[in-house]
Amino acid sequence: MTKLFMFEKPLGMRDTFPDLYEVKDQTKSRMVAEMSRWGYRLIETPTLEYHETVGDASAILDQQLFKLLDQQGHTLVLRPDMTAPIARIAASKLLKDEAPLRLAYSDSVFRAQQREGGRPAEFEQVGIECIGDPSVSADGEVIALMVETLREAGLKHFKVSVGHIGFVQQLFKGIVGTDERADILRRFLYEKNYVGYRRHVEELSLSSIDKDRLKGFLNLRGADGVLEEAEALLEGSKGMEALNELRELWGILKDHGVEDHIKFDLSLVSHMSYYSGILFEVYGENVGFAIGNGGRYNKLLEKFGKDSGATGFGLRLDYVLEALQVKLERPEQECILYSDERRKEAFGLARELRGEGRSVVLQSLRGVSDVDEYTKLFNSIHYCIGAGGKGGGIR
Repeated sequence: MTKLFMFEKPLGMRDTFPDLYEVKDQTKSRMVAEMSRWGYRLIETPTLEYHETVGDASAILDQQLFKLLDQQGHTLVLRPDMTAPIARIAASKLLKDEAPLRLAYSDSVFRAQQREGGRPAEFEQVGIECIGDPSVSADGEVIALMVETLREAGLKHFKVSVGHIGFVQQLFKGIVGTDERADILRRFLYEKNYVGYRRHVEELSLSSIDKDRLKGFLNLRGADGVLEEAEALLEGSKGMEALNELRELWGILKDHGVEDHIKFDLSLVSHMSYYSGILFEVYGENVGFAIGNGGRYNKLLEKFGKDSGATGFGLRLDYVLEALQVKLERPEQECILYSDERRKEAFGLARELRGEGRSVVLQSLRGVSDVDEYTKLFNSIHYCIGAGGKGGGIR
């Protein structure tokens, strides 16, 4: 067994230093405050869940789960996402009167990495779940709130790509005939391997017209006009229900006033098997991957014995900060440097300044070896040194 050095961390784990922590905390507070203004209430779930319930329901790959055993021999997991635990709580405790629930969260999730590659195994998600409302209005509210939450965080340039898993399933199955063959095509889309997708389509035993339909499917991206192009690819009525939901969604998003941030991408799919309808991803400037995602997941509630509509989104806080390109700066702080004989005076001054809302560090002169270097850390210095009435002042 390789000996670990005392300063090493487990694979994918990271430290967060004070400057970054403060920026992260301020950004998160603004995001959560916006969710609260829309009527979403914060909820917490356990860090540990049972593997056979939340672990299985989460749709996260088994090799990405952190597993351990409790004293009774039950397999536990560190929660790999927030949606599955919240679905468990909603189905068992909160959906008693069938009224829609609006829940928010801000917590860490854990997904094991096979190799470092710069990918964290623990990261914080900020998001919401709207449970108990099966209407497209709920999908529109969730997407609009995500847009406003990102605006409140300070992000200006971002786009939300919206698709519908039902349209993809109906189109693919109608052309290739079986769920298994459709799954192969969806895998190429999830991996964004469009070259492999086109090569696979060429190898299928299909007519040239059907091959052109599958290849043309990749071009279904843009504003609401793309829905007419999507309709032209269908045969019969299968897939029309999904397109009608997207048309309704577009009107809702326009009424919310967020349409400038929205585009359709009907090739959008997800590895989350519980998504059952409208789904979406959001991309920010300066980041080459989705900073958040969400969608309708009615199938997940069924796993917990509840037949109820649900939709929501989750934003990765580390990716949001990367998109913001926040410049880390030390906050403004003052320091009171004092000697023993003026300690009481220094403590009183500190209380007075903190009462004005200022950040003040009290530092005994005896605890500093190099006063000149130490005082460079602060915006201003108050001196309480020497006999009473002597040696005071501010710099």
